[in-house]
Amino acid sequence: MVGEAGLYETPSEYIRDLIRRDMERRGGQFVHDAILAGYRDVAAGRVFASTGDFRADMAVLDRKEADGWK
Repeated sequence: MVGEAGLYETPSEYIRDLIRRDMERRGGQFVHDAILAGYRDVAAGRVFASTGDFRADMAVLDRKEADGWK
């Protein structure tokens, strides 16, 4: 992988690319997991209409979580 016939000129370049790819993969997994959690919330009925105000929505979310989404 390294050298004149390889894809990388130096071993450190190869290692940096491996690290970059691992970080991208992990980031992608985080996004995937968050989307899946959102789908599960929708399927379970854990939704509410947004007020358009982030702080107010977070207060509604906290109340619903405390009440067990009743």
